[in-house]
Amino acid sequence: MNIGYLSTVYHTSFILKSDEKDFINEIGTNINWNLFSTGPAMIEAFKMGEIDLGYIGLPPVMMGISQGLKLKCVAGGHVEGTVMVANDSFSSFHDLGSVSEVLKQFEGGKIGTPAKGSIHDVIIRNLIQDMDISIINYPWADFIPAAMGNGEIIAGVGTPSLATVVSREKNGRIVIPTSKLWPYNPSYGIVVREKLIKQVPEFIKSFIKAHESASNFILQHPLEAAQLVAGELGGIDVDFVLDTYLISPKYCASLPEKYMKSTMDFIPLLRKLGYLGKNIKREDIFQLEFIQGIHPGPSHYDLSSDVPDSEK
Repeated sequence: MNIGYLSTVYHTSFILKSDEKDFINEIGTNINWNLFSTGPAMIEAFKMGEIDLGYIGLPPVMMGISQGLKLKCVAGGHVEGTVMVANDSFSSFHDLGSVSEVLKQFEGGKIGTPAKGSIHDVIIRNLIQDMDISIINYPWADFIPAAMGNGEIIAGVGTPSLATVVSREKNGRIVIPTSKLWPYNPSYGIVVREKLIKQVPEFIKSFIKAHESASNFILQHPLEAAQLVAGELGGIDVDFVLDTYLISPKYCASLPEKYMKSTMDFIPLLRKLGYLGKNIKREDIFQLEFIQGIHPGPSHYDLSSDVPDSEK
């Protein structure tokens, strides 16, 4: 089974890849892990038949579905994973109390974000529609801090990892927190080829169980989880992962109503931006049978570390 994943440190992919907690042992299938720079790049791999399952933000998935790609989101993963950063000379949401007031500071300038069509790109384009702000898209989010450092851009929008890098290396800070850019946005979910739902249902069920266990592991044991991720990635320290976890600690595998509604709220914007060719329905995106059986209770997105013992 070929699985696509991103370099985002709070995704459960790194915990499952490490295989140190035996979360994935019961799957009984050989897994090939394939790293991608962005969600849109992963969609191209789905189109080419190169991957079967992916860790991906929902807007690129919706674009692929509107173009005829047969994909289904079978589990969640995280909400509110987009943050805006700038250097310390700019005022923050905490200072000004308004997203629009923060953004006015950047008029006449350029903001960097990952690839066109990524969830980060869509969210910031929505917010600056009536402003004199330019967007520069980068193939890898890792390029954004350097672009801020050399003056190519004056702010960046991306994952919480971006905020951790900027706060450490570029005299920067969060100017708009994750909860204010697009509340409850589906920063990533687990997406599979639709045909696999009938072909390998036991694999999908087992994978979601492992993913849910790893999500709860992050919530309940963040230090141990950070140690696994830092060891798996190499080149980053444990505190980097811990700091990133804490920026938006909303991890779960469930697909509650709020998650799905936030996803559907992207449709008018995607059409306005010209990213979506035709309207799609909720049932075109989500397949709920697996997660409803595995995680029937309330989600953990808003519960922080309050995970029931039975689900640890």
